[in-house]
Amino acid sequence: MSTKDFIEKDYYKVLGVPKDATEAEIKKAYRKLAREYHPDANKGNAKAEERFKEISEANDVLGDPKKRKEYDEARALFGNGGFRPGPGAGGGSFNFDLGDLFGGQAGGQAGGFGGGLGDVFGGLFNRGGPGATRTQPRRGQDIESEVTLSFTEAIEGATVPLRMSSQSPCKACSGTGDKNGTPRVCPTCVGTGQVARGSGGGFSLTDPCPDCKGRGLIAEEPCEVCKGSGRAKSSRTMQVRIPAGVSDGQRIRLRGKGAPGERGGPAGDLYVVVHVGTHPVFGRKGDNLTVTVPVTYPEAALGGEIRVPTLGGPPVTLKLPPGTPNGRTMRARGKGAVRKDGTRGDLLVTVEVSVPKDLSGKARDALEAYREATADQDPRAELFQAAKGA
Repeated sequence: MSTKDFIEKDYYKVLGVPKDATEAEIKKAYRKLAREYHPDANKGNAKAEERFKEISEANDVLGDPKKRKEYDEARALFGNGGFRPGPGAGGGSFNFDLGDLFGGQAGGQAGGFGGGLGDVFGGLFNRGGPGATRTQPRRGQDIESEVTLSFTEAIEGATVPLRMSSQSPCKACSGTGDKNGTPRVCPTCVGTGQVARGSGGGFSLTDPCPDCKGRGLIAEEPCEVCKGSGRAKSSRTMQVRIPAGVSDGQRIRLRGKGAPGERGGPAGDLYVVVHVGTHPVFGRKGDNLTVTVPVTYPEAALGGEIRVPTLGGPPVTLKLPPGTPNGRTMRARGKGAVRKDGTRGDLLVTVEVSVPKDLSGKARDALEAYREATADQDPRAELFQAAKGA
C-alpha cells in the first residue's frame, strides 16, 4: 500500500463506525463484516474477496491504538485525507506535487519517497525511510530461575537471594554490536527487525529478520566480545520476595525483573519456580494444613480436651467428643496457610487412637475387667451380617 492510499482511504467508513468509536465497537463491526464477506462464505465472488481485504486492512489500522492515532493525525493534517492535485492534474487548488512532498520523484509518485514525511508514515506499515525504526526499543528477555524453601518459609513467605545469569547490553560496544559503535540499518527489514510472510486471505504474518536476527541493525565490524550480537552474558544477585502461601511447583512472575531491554526498551520478566521441602509434623492440602494427633483409648471413648501444635504459633485446645472414632478429622479455623486475600486456611486435625505396647499390672487388670463387662458386645456383628446379606 502506498502512503497516498493510506491517507485517502476512510477506514471508519469501510467498517461503518464513527470516528469516535470505541475499540469494542470497532472489533464488533469488523467481526460482523468479516463473517459476511469471508472468502469461504463467498466462493468465486471476486468483489466479496476484495471487500474482505479492505475490511481486514481497516481493522489492522483501527484495531491497533498506535496505528489508529497515527492514521487520525495524518488524515487531520491533510484535511481528512483529501489529496488535491495541483493545476494541470485535473482541478483543485493546492500548488504542490506529491513527489516533492514525500521526497520522491516528480509527478506524484508517493510510493518512492526516501525521507521527510515518509519517515513519519512508513512506521505504520513497517515501511519507510532509513530513520523510521532505527531506534525502535526492544524488550528484554524473560528469565526463569528456581528456589527451594522450607515448609515454614513457604507458608509464611520469605525473602531469598537469587543469582541470575542473563543477556544484557554488551559494555564493550554499548549494545550496538559494532566494534566502532556505528552499526548500519539492516537492508532486508529496513530496521524493523521483522519480515512479512503472506498467509493468504488478505492476512500477513511477521517473522524475525534472518539477516539481523530481529535486531534491525547489522554491525560493519562485529564486536569481538559479543560477536556482533550487542548482548553479553552477565550475572547479578537480587533479593526476591516470595509471597506467603506458595505451593510446591508454583511459578511466580515478577514483572520487569528479567533481562534489560535494548535501546530504551522495557526489561523482561523473571519467572521463579518454587520447590518446597517437607515438614516432620505438618502436611498441606491446598490452603489447609494437616496434622495427625495420637489420643489414648480413654480419651477417645470418654471424650476430653486435647492440645494440638500449630505451625509457628501457640498450641490450640480442641474438645474431643465422647466416642470419637479412630481417623476422625476436626478443624482448627484460621491456623492454616495464608491465602491470596491475606486470610488463612484451617488446620485439619486427624485423631489416631494410640495402642500401648507395654501395660502395667494395674492397667492390664482394668482392661480385663472392661473386656468382661463388654463381652456381650461384638463390634464385628454388623460386618458379618452385611457380608451375609450381600
